[in-house]
Amino acid sequence: LDIDSILSIICAYKFVVTIEEHSVIGGLGSAIAEIIAQSSFNVQQLMIGVPDTITTQIGKRDYLLKQHGMDASSIAKRVKSLIVNWKKLVMKKALIIGGGIAGCAAAHQLTLQGGWDISLVEKGANIGAGNYTHFYGGHPHTFGPRHFLTQNEDVFEFLNSYLPLRHCDHIFQTYVEKDAQFYDYPIHKDDIPRMPESKKIQLELGEKHIEDVANAKNLEEYWKASVGETLYDKFINEYSKKMWQIEDNKLLDDFSWSPKGVALKEGTRKAWDTAISCYPYAIDGYNSYFKIATESSKVYLNTTITNFDITNKEVVFNDKKHKYDVIINTISPDILFEECFGALPYVGRDVHMFVLPIEFAFPDKTHFLYYAGKEKFTRLVEYKRFTQYKSPHTLIGMEIPSSNGKHYPLPFKSEYDRASRYLDLLPENVFSIGRAGSYQYRVDIDDCIEQAMS
Repeated sequence: LDIDSILSIICAYKFVVTIEEHSVIGGLGSAIAEIIAQSSFNVQQLMIGVPDTITTQIGKRDYLLKQHGMDASSIAKRVKSLIVNWKKLVMKKALIIGGGIAGCAAAHQLTLQGGWDISLVEKGANIGAGNYTHFYGGHPHTFGPRHFLTQNEDVFEFLNSYLPLRHCDHIFQTYVEKDAQFYDYPIHKDDIPRMPESKKIQLELGEKHIEDVANAKNLEEYWKASVGETLYDKFINEYSKKMWQIEDNKLLDDFSWSPKGVALKEGTRKAWDTAISCYPYAIDGYNSYFKIATESSKVYLNTTITNFDITNKEVVFNDKKHKYDVIINTISPDILFEECFGALPYVGRDVHMFVLPIEFAFPDKTHFLYYAGKEKFTRLVEYKRFTQYKSPHTLIGMEIPSSNGKHYPLPFKSEYDRASRYLDLLPENVFSIGRAGSYQYRVDIDDCIEQAMS
């Protein structure tokens, strides 16, 4: 036997199965067992062959193979049993709660580590949550725009290695009804001369002070200090109120997420020129990555966990109690503890799809249109700008803030404090990640992957 070649194969696996139409003693299985015994490899072996007994059975080859458990079906059952028993003895059990991008990314990282028996529980019909691609009239779309945006090149390279990504060179525009004009967003300095109050805006910009920006205590103070009252009223005031379903922007005391890169832009009109912005080449978007990420996990769709005992890492679903070594949560952490400190608030979204009988509706490279006035909706998205779907028609998504769903954690420091009280209850080996799991609006696709990787 070529011992070196056999060892080079064995070292890459946890199991070795030898099959021979020969006695299990003194044949191939025995020879491989001796090689394993003399090596340093921790490998389990299953020897399939004729048992060391006197047989009284007579018949054709296929009949005898079946009688000795050596036909294809019997071999498959024995190998499967080996793996199941090994998992029970050796593999640690991990539960992932929620099958969005954070849950899928966590499943992927555990799979890459190896040694985990992974269960993923998702109450919806698909994994991927809002990033899952659906089709409307043949047009691919996600729940709102879900482009991949990051400043972390390692995270980009990781996802790109599994899901090739196309770089997006895109522009956002905001419609200001009282001006009857579209302007670029982030607010662009070169658009100011087109505005009716341009002289007043220039005066306000000349009066702004860096210390006022640094000392701002809420979103209103930040924007007024950054661009002046006129631009704040034109672009930010009504938009933020309807986005967050509030009456006063002073309530928003975390506003680090608000400027799209900068408050007032100069030079390029690209929406994101300080980050990597991209979207999958695949027509079904991120869907293939979700399959890759969870291919080694037991995925329970349309399944709700009915009882949580987080302290003991036990949950109940499908009318059975399950115990785990590790739990990774990606849903709102208050749910794990029956909202004992009160419910964490969220803003939801209603998204309406409609198709227009033209190839493109938005100007070239424009992916989003924001509406900063008293319209009920906040944003329109032309999906084919991201997906590059070929059609003589175009799909538009309209987003309307609502109480439908837990999509956006409210950026209030008081609610962050409430979320921290829940997160402080998590015992060892229970983690909470993702936008909902962290209760942080600023957490995006790249952050979910980075959290899973760390």
